[in-house]
Amino acid sequence: MSVKPLADRVLVEALEAAEKTAGGLYIPDNAKEKPQKGKIIAVGPGKAAENGTVIKPEVKVGDTVLYGKYSGTEVSVDGKDYLIMRESDLLAVI
Repeated sequence: MSVKPLADRVLVEALEAAEKTAGGLYIPDNAKEKPQKGKIIAVGPGKAAENGTVIKPEVKVGDTVLYGKYSGTEVSVDGKDYLIMRESDLLAVI
């Protein structure tokens, strides 16, 4: 991976949205919602506190996380799409 997040940022690969509903109906592409679940690809070293110490991130590479619908900045690296966001934008680890 050629991207290394800085400070308390993480690089997330969005997981694909569901292709069909629980009832078996297929969802067309234009009706799919933006995914809110992803896999952590890279993690920054942590946020610097006011006293100079570094606060380590709570997530690690490989974690599956939930994030807000409009969180992060979309980037494309080597033809793949990722999101870069602050650790505080993450809602939960699954």
